[in-house]
Amino acid sequence: MRLLGASDVRRLAEGAQVRPTKQKGQNFVVDGNTVRRIVRIAGVVPDDVVLEVGPGLGSLTLALAEVARRVVAVEIDEVLAALLPSTLAEHAPGLDVEVVLADALHVHELPGPAPTALVANLPYNVSVPVLLNVLQRFPTIERALVMVQAEVAHRLAAGPGSRTYGVPSVKAAWYGETTAAGNVGRSVFWPMPNVESELVGWRRHPAPLGDEEARLRTFAVVDAAFAQRRKTLRSALSGLAGSGAIAEAALVGAGIDPRTRGEQLDVHGFRAIADGLALRPSADPAGSAG
Repeated sequence: MRLLGASDVRRLAEGAQVRPTKQKGQNFVVDGNTVRRIVRIAGVVPDDVVLEVGPGLGSLTLALAEVARRVVAVEIDEVLAALLPSTLAEHAPGLDVEVVLADALHVHELPGPAPTALVANLPYNVSVPVLLNVLQRFPTIERALVMVQAEVAHRLAAGPGSRTYGVPSVKAAWYGETTAAGNVGRSVFWPMPNVESELVGWRRHPAPLGDEEARLRTFAVVDAAFAQRRKTLRSALSGLAGSGAIAEAALVGAGIDPRTRGEQLDVHGFRAIADGLALRPSADPAGSAG
């Protein structure tokens, strides 16, 4: 298959009068070697049903379609979503690719077989909420590889104790293991971004860490803990728990020193605190999805 090059991308954009906007986080990949590298690192196989978010002009879409059984491309831009089928018909006739016009932040279902993998050049301005929504909504997704702003990649892949460890790190860890998967040079994009880009890999846990109620409670604890990350957990969680004393009792019950700070705990520690608070009538039983 002949993938899109820089001249192809510019020709398609000019023909459709598409001007990439920073507001929509649009930076199109114009290098075939890069998209094939992404597909290879993602471990896409012929049996996969791949969900792609933000296909843009179709550079990565074509590389995915070359390997996967089916690709479902979710695009929020009406012009791009309307243009993509003709590009696919020209470059990948007969391959199973379906374009869905939708906001990936609010997608609850997809047409056809359930997705098994997420591979995407995520819009940088909404990359974390899109990723978390997809991981929550589609439990059949076993693995993911996403391209995001380097700063976001560091936060997603960070472990406890790291300077960049925070809310995205813990919430992504609820669903699976996240790892750094390499950098992507600025020159492969059009327009060239003014930030560095990196790949983040993710693989779902063999068994869920809890049901939906447990997730909501745990995420509420995570949000509270990092809202005031310099404070001890006893202090940071006092509002959520109802008082400092209740927060301390839950922490002690979970085997955690009340003087600990949020950046020192892994997702299992936050789950243990949430379980302890759920037993106490003064605690918020639902919390925030985050």
